[in-house]
Amino acid sequence: MKLWKRNAVVAAIVLFVCVAVYLNWSYSQDGAGETADTGKVLGEAALVGGKATDPLLKGENASSPAPSESPAAGEEGQSNSSGYFASARLNRQQARDSALSLLQEAAADEKADQASVDQANVTIQAMATYTLAEANIENLVTAKGYSDCVAFLNDNSISVVVSNNGTPLADADTAKISEIVMEETGLKASQIKIIEAS
Repeated sequence: MKLWKRNAVVAAIVLFVCVAVYLNWSYSQDGAGETADTGKVLGEAALVGGKATDPLLKGENASSPAPSESPAAGEEGQSNSSGYFASARLNRQQARDSALSLLQEAAADEKADQASVDQANVTIQAMATYTLAEANIENLVTAKGYSDCVAFLNDNSISVVVSNNGTPLADADTAKISEIVMEETGLKASQIKIIEAS
């Protein structure tokens, strides 16, 4: 009975992988046809007015865009930094979720000894504490007037990435952020790394 279940699981996994490969192949075939029909050339760029923006080109088509035609530097930087923060939070959460599922499997394993189960439970509790502390730090830092923040906490250090709408962080800003982190985590100032997002 046990062998039959194992074979059924392996067959199901192989079936899913085959379906995924087929779908990937079929979608990539559709996408290849669309890109071939567009006629675009890598490195070719043109403004709406039809003027090329490539600085290596010489001549009448190689004019640089007027300041009104280019996006505002603050808007572009803000969207890039907000994208960074969203991506960093997502990556952190995905890594935690996968680690948590592995730890929960280890804690639920009937064959595991009690020491392994206890260690898995302690690690799960530490991850929950880290997640709560990071969320509190991020909320408190943004409440102090910074546009965005993401914190990465581990056993003996923390990294805090802060965006201040393009304004460089002053020593007073660093002190405010360090104070928040020390109150929330109990870490020393030497264990705190504050990174300014550009």
